[in-house]
Amino acid sequence: MYRTHNCGELREEHIGQSVKLAGWVDTIRDHGGVIFIDLRDGYGFTQLVVHDDSMLEGIQKETVIAVSGKVTRRDEETVNKKIMTGYVEVEIDTLDILGKCSSRLPFEISDSLETREDVRLKYRYLDLRNMEMHNNIMLRASIISFLRKKMESMGFTEIQTPILTASSPEGARDYLVPSRKHKGEFYALPQAPQQFKQLLMVSGFDKYFQIAPCFRDEDARQDRSPGEFYQLDFEMAFAEQEDVLTVAEEVVYSVFKEFTDKEITDKPFPRIPYRESMLKYGTDKPDLRNPLVNIDLTDFFSKVDFPIFKGKPVRGIVANCVGRPKSFFEKSLSFATEIGMKGLGYLTLAGEDYKGPIAKFLSPEQKAELKSMANIKEGETIFFICDRKEVVDKLAGQIRTWLGENLELIDHSAYRFCYIVDFPMFDYNEEEKKIDFTHNPFSMPQGGLEALNTKDPLDILAYQYDIVCNGVELSSGAVRNHDTEIMKRAFEIAGYDESVLKEKFGALYTAFSFGAPPHAGMAPGVDRMVMLITENESIRDVIAFPLNGNAQDVMMGAPGKVTEQQLREVHIRIRE
Repeated sequence: MYRTHNCGELREEHIGQSVKLAGWVDTIRDHGGVIFIDLRDGYGFTQLVVHDDSMLEGIQKETVIAVSGKVTRRDEETVNKKIMTGYVEVEIDTLDILGKCSSRLPFEISDSLETREDVRLKYRYLDLRNMEMHNNIMLRASIISFLRKKMESMGFTEIQTPILTASSPEGARDYLVPSRKHKGEFYALPQAPQQFKQLLMVSGFDKYFQIAPCFRDEDARQDRSPGEFYQLDFEMAFAEQEDVLTVAEEVVYSVFKEFTDKEITDKPFPRIPYRESMLKYGTDKPDLRNPLVNIDLTDFFSKVDFPIFKGKPVRGIVANCVGRPKSFFEKSLSFATEIGMKGLGYLTLAGEDYKGPIAKFLSPEQKAELKSMANIKEGETIFFICDRKEVVDKLAGQIRTWLGENLELIDHSAYRFCYIVDFPMFDYNEEEKKIDFTHNPFSMPQGGLEALNTKDPLDILAYQYDIVCNGVELSSGAVRNHDTEIMKRAFEIAGYDESVLKEKFGALYTAFSFGAPPHAGMAPGVDRMVMLITENESIRDVIAFPLNGNAQDVMMGAPGKVTEQQLREVHIRIRE
């Protein structure tokens, strides 16, 4: 009734055919007696030719119309080689208005990406008409479809897990849902399907996956949407760490290979131990497109009579700053002080000697030793980062990133993947003055029960792993602790007795007593994968209807007030 073709479909082989099209009026151009309309739908654009201007009565941009007419060849000088339909146009015979645009547009559709985000999100349905935004969502759909087919081809079964569940301490704040039938009691939206997917393993399902919604009441970041996000959640029975890493890198490599033309890290991805990553890159999310690495110079400076570095950990970064003006080094110092450093020392190798204020503190033998151990070449500069043990690696990582960006060393033509492995099982919580879990409390400690009974807790590693791409954490996962004795001991070290396990994780804890297979899994973030593939800086640009940075849906007015009757039904009273 409305169309025989879409607006991205017509080609030269359609010339001479009578067609029907429907879509939105994107632009109207009056060329004196002949009027051109660019008609837009979800597939593309087609140029319409109108000879009778009375047809355009009541029509403005974004009006929805249906037209019929004949496909003709464009004049040579009007051909638009930028679009697939740019060699043809439709001379229209009839035009019907299907949906009037009677309000003034809050922004031009073509300029929506340059509009303030709060306005874009308020009128998201208009923002999504922008073809770049539209294509982001269409590509997201294709990626999710690809992921499903890939997982099925690898023998995984898609199973849905509940959205209404019990509140449990899993690292972030829960979204709570009050119960009408059970006064004073609450459901929670799942932070992840963590317990359910482990229970599926206990239930005898061998390989599970789903595109899972996860709900966490946490602050927004460029790569994290508040409220709701999606992950490719999967779990495998009778599996060890390497089994999971092999599956994940096959899936992730395949999806990036399918949807990008950039160079991708070959399989198998590098496995980098957590402590090595913190030392070399100053982060557990290293951007391997940056060739710079941090080196440990603590022992070296313990032998140098330089009071500022004495007795403190020191890191060094060698970079080629040849030709950089003095202002470059002044900017590096300014950045260092912005992130909390007291200064940023550096030396530049000139011939066989160094230039820089620290050079006078080094003997000739120490200068030679530094050149050898840091592999410094003529003209290169070594920057020094010195601070407390708790922060020195993080600060060095920030300096590494700044240097990589400002020296234009980042390889933007590639996706560099790695796994971070061997995370600490426990760390020390300074606020509560106690040992605490670093990641998922149900991870299997390396060395099992013996390690828990004999080692310093801060020396125990876990079978936990992250997959990282270009400085973005795509996924976390772990080999699960399925042994109730190991579980009790791990929670005991963190200050929780068996009653906590039974109260907070009762179903899982009880299920493990009925025979649980070894199992492991992880959950790559769908939103982050799409963000990287589309090269968007904000994750909100790859989500159809995201919350804003303040966790609000300004289009729908959420969160919003409800009636007193609604509150009474769920036994809630608002406290002032």
